[in-house]
Amino acid sequence: VSAVVEGVRKTKVLMDGGSGINILYKDAFVRLNIDTSKLSPSHSPFHVIVPACQVMPLGTIILSVTFGDQVHYCKETLCFEIVDSEGPYHVIFGRPCYVKFMVVPNYA
Repeated sequence: VSAVVEGVRKTKVLMDGGSGINILYKDAFVRLNIDTSKLSPSHSPFHVIVPACQVMPLGTIILSVTFGDQVHYCKETLCFEIVDSEGPYHVIFGRPCYVKFMVVPNYA
């Protein structure tokens, strides 16, 4: 899956229907050229991203996300937790993304 986040195409995207949050890794956030002063404080750490470790996000931000091509597309705003760790993806979309885009997962 690929998506356009704030006008920048992200190709390393994971759709995780088991996650309750949308995650944007710091390196992908830096490439968006958004000032860190626009981050809202995050009050809740979460687990499972790094095994046996608790992760405290750098903050949260609401960004525009687009799926599809130039003719057939859907655009919504999503809230992301910015994580200062490395991972194989730029973005992990969780259940909040599924709800906004009315996506039905297919695990066949």
